[in-house]
Amino acid sequence: MSGVLNFAELLRMRGLRVTKPRLTVLDILSRGGHLEVEEVTRQVRAHLDSVSTQAIYDVLGVLTRAGLARRIEPAGSPALYEARVNDNHHHIVCRACGAIVDVEGAIGESPCLDPPHTHGYDIDETEVTFWGLCPGCRELAVND
Repeated sequence: MSGVLNFAELLRMRGLRVTKPRLTVLDILSRGGHLEVEEVTRQVRAHLDSVSTQAIYDVLGVLTRAGLARRIEPAGSPALYEARVNDNHHHIVCRACGAIVDVEGAIGESPCLDPPHTHGYDIDETEVTFWGLCPGCRELAVND
């Protein structure tokens, strides 16, 4: 991990116990991407001898609540997890293959980011998902 803090320090700063599954999941998520629980579990098992799928769900839940991981749920997809947190970025999802890429959050005044009425809520985050065809699927559609 780059920077001054390591994963163990991050866990301690959030008041969490430092465990091998937590450290391993943080390492896997820090490599980037948007991973399903099954993929996280597969990668953790490549590093640790024995870990249950339920244990991975538990670790991901703890890390998400602690602000060390982000859970996204594009419509029609299983929950996905990523390490990129606290920067209000958004996602573009391919309607054909399901590929997901990050896109920076809008800067300045944007109608979809500022609701006309907050209903008393103190809004601190906006989640936007853009949908379309990725370049590969668009190319396949043109050639069909």
